[in-house]
Amino acid sequence: MIFVVGNEQNYHFQVLSILLDKLGFKWGKDLVHFSYGMVELPSGKMKSREGTVVDADDLMAKMIDDAYHMMQDMGKTSDLSTDEAHEIARKVGLGALKYFILKVDARKNMLFNPAESIDFNGNTGPFIQYTYARIASVMRKAAEARINITHDTLDTLSLEDKETDLILRLRQFPATLKQAATDYSPSGIANYCYELTKAYNQFYHDHSILHETDPLKQQFRLLLSQTVATTLRNAMGLLGIEMPERM
Repeated sequence: MIFVVGNEQNYHFQVLSILLDKLGFKWGKDLVHFSYGMVELPSGKMKSREGTVVDADDLMAKMIDDAYHMMQDMGKTSDLSTDEAHEIARKVGLGALKYFILKVDARKNMLFNPAESIDFNGNTGPFIQYTYARIASVMRKAAEARINITHDTLDTLSLEDKETDLILRLRQFPATLKQAATDYSPSGIANYCYELTKAYNQFYHDHSILHETDPLKQQFRLLLSQTVATTLRNAMGLLGIEMPERM
């Protein structure tokens, strides 16, 4: 039995567990208090008595609006319909909010900075979403060029260092999930996504995919990119974060 209650109630749950055990409930000692930290804003701690609590709906609406305007400023809405741009902004805004909070160990108090959370660079949700959308774009262009992905004869390929690094990181995903479940900590999944995204961007920067002249290498890099995208989509999905196909 897991109680998800803020760390201000730590003492209460310690006493509750002891009392249940003394009353003869065998599961009393197994009671888990998932003690999460408080979230503060740059303006200070949110206090209901002082009227400084932020309404969740208002915060989510602002994050979506900020995402839309940032996309406009970056010129990313020019070739999108209004509906598509707003839908992407919804995914990016909510993804930024969820990721920024979930990347921190839930047991720690944290400072939530809306402007920092929606940055397209650094350890943020939009950075990971943008990389996913970049891979989706590569896969669309490969399909348009009629490049089919096969698994044939890839075992004879000699790998580059950054390709090997990506494969090793992909193999860490099952262990990362298991550890996150054991620790009741989604932050492990969030930070795994960030590290995998960083590794992919380094690979993408150093190695051509669609313009690779060796068909075998091209096949492998497309397959590797596809696997990274699938892993990111699955991992971020566990955090409740949707991944846009274009940004």
